Amino acid sequence: MFFIFGFRTALHRLGVLTRACPTCGNTAAQVLTRRVTKFSLFFIPLFPVRSRYEAQCTFCGAAYGVSKDEANRLTAH
Repeated sequence: MFFIFGFRTALHRLGVLTRACPTCGNTAAQVLTRRVTKFSLFFIPLFPVRSRYEAQCTFCGAAYGVSKDEANRLTAH
């Protein structure tokens, strides 16, 4: 008997913000996403293993991590 298992990562777009990029310094749109990695067994995602929040600058393309509290604060308006 063998098992097919692995990890699958899904991106959830939370919103688009206009703020200054910490990498290039330009004020541009920042796409805020939540990246969730789930453990899967026989290609069925079972439970989340890791969850990360990040933003990507649309001007320079740099991505940087955002804390969960900051992501909640930015999407709560």
